Amino acid sequence: MARGMRGIWKWVGLAGVAGVVAGGVLVARDQRRRNSYTPDDIRARLHKRLAEVEAESG
Repeated sequence: MARGMRGIWKWVGLAGVAGVVAGGVLVARDQRRRNSYTPDDIRARLHKRLAEVEAESG
């Protein structure tokens, strides 16, 4: 294989790796967004915790 062809394949490989990494970052960001709580979820959890504290303190 010619020296120039090896260089091209090296860059193609590096571009592929960069694409996979970028795709993984996007998937992770999307997953965090889907797992985030809505304001109603947060409100419900806070009310539940408040009720537990009030029940413990009598």
